[in-house]
Amino acid sequence: MKPLLPNNTTIIDICYIRVKNYTKNLFHSFAGHKDGRLPPMTSVQILQKYFGHRSFRGRQQEIIDHLLAGNHALVLMPTGMGKSVCYQIPALMLPGLTLVISPLIALMKDQVDRLRAKNIDAAFINSSLSRAEREKRLRALGDGAYQLLYVTPERFRQPEFAALIDRRPVSLLAIDEAHCISQWGHDFRPDYTRIREFRQLLGSPRTIALTATATPEVQQDIITQLGLQPAAIKIFHEGINRPNLQLCVKDLHGDGSKLAAICSQYQGQPGSTIVYFSLIKTLERFSSLLEHRGLAHCRYHGGLDKEERRRIQNLFMSGGARLILATNAFGMGIDKADIRHVIHAEVPGSMEAYYQEIGRAGRDGDPADCTLLYDEQDLLIQMDFIKWNNPDADFYHRLYQLLADDPEAVNSGGVEWLKERLLFKNRFDFRLETALSLFDRYGTTEGSLEDHDLRIAGPFPEERCPKKIAAKLLAEQKRLHFLVGYIKTDGCRKALIHDYFGMDHAGRCGACDNCRRSRQAVAQK
Repeated sequence: MKPLLPNNTTIIDICYIRVKNYTKNLFHSFAGHKDGRLPPMTSVQILQKYFGHRSFRGRQQEIIDHLLAGNHALVLMPTGMGKSVCYQIPALMLPGLTLVISPLIALMKDQVDRLRAKNIDAAFINSSLSRAEREKRLRALGDGAYQLLYVTPERFRQPEFAALIDRRPVSLLAIDEAHCISQWGHDFRPDYTRIREFRQLLGSPRTIALTATATPEVQQDIITQLGLQPAAIKIFHEGINRPNLQLCVKDLHGDGSKLAAICSQYQGQPGSTIVYFSLIKTLERFSSLLEHRGLAHCRYHGGLDKEERRRIQNLFMSGGARLILATNAFGMGIDKADIRHVIHAEVPGSMEAYYQEIGRAGRDGDPADCTLLYDEQDLLIQMDFIKWNNPDADFYHRLYQLLADDPEAVNSGGVEWLKERLLFKNRFDFRLETALSLFDRYGTTEGSLEDHDLRIAGPFPEERCPKKIAAKLLAEQKRLHFLVGYIKTDGCRKALIHDYFGMDHAGRCGACDNCRRSRQAVAQK
């Protein structure tokens, strides 16, 4: 991806701007509080003064020192254990800009609000801003403002942003929720696979990628997608153990038994509760059942408009609602300390998704219950999801031909027109989105349906497409198969999770239902 330079801008101009900005940033980093820059301080002093902690946790100090020495890092750290500090403190100590690529608008707003409350010069630029506000922040970026800037990877598609960011010296690139980088990750997004191109655009700065969950296979794929050799990046694995989480699986059948389990776990208990569903229609059905029981709750799913989702999230986060029914649309960015229960009313699609979602519980360190309500019929939903997320080769060929034969009709008719021509019968069928993403990733198409300018830009990826289809399908089937193994095991559930993520685990955890049952059996002998 080549950056687009402003009109009449020469290479000499760009070089001058880069040197000027770098010199200005370097001066301010040592000269005091001008432009929001901090005076010279150690990382511990910054931690104490701006983040309110007396000392670092785990390997945070080691990670920060590693980055300050100019090195790259992949950080795997349990949810709520302070991943963001690992790049935020170096950002305050380095002379240039720290660019943070984050997948979720709500997540970056939360981060920036907290930083600005500490008088740290941070901002985000994304689609939630008005056009006037985006332009204002882009001008400020070009003028040398901001120590930390949060963007989604899709922002690099905007020529004005690419041109401006090319004029700023970027000292550190941070990629949050880095499992999204991997084509094998459970939150695959095409623009995340362009991180290598973004790094080159930025001058290949030191880079830190952070996530709570990544199997050994995904870890290596993240490094590959960053464009780094394994020897050039250090992996800091803080483990995945959350000792305060009590894991449990209940084998149930039908709505009635699930409803009784949800009510008994929630009623009379302190703190907040999230109940996760795979399907919106199931969520709505359980909402009606809870209303009949007089149990107050709120609902969150992707079928609601943006303002309603924001209202509900704020209501839950502020304590105005203690029980929320949600799909996986309610996820990253939920940092609430007193969540005592996370209940899965339907089987999630993978261990990665499951562990991310239960990671919202017990962030205050106190005990929290994570219960999966298992009905064998629910597996059919996830098997359908796999089918709907993985088009076959014939589907790709038919879509390519439609785009090639009549691009005007495609762009005027949009998604619904395409789905009608491709004989879609289910609203949960995401094969079109998957296929368009792959075409976009490999340069087969340019533009988008949203902008009504989608067009063929290259040949059908004959060599890559069949291999990618087969590999993606197999990876998703393996993930679901492992989750079924987790449900069915009579061994330690936490030990099984550790094995999946390539981590050692010493003996039984004592905190899952199987371990507690085994301990009781021994005590009764």
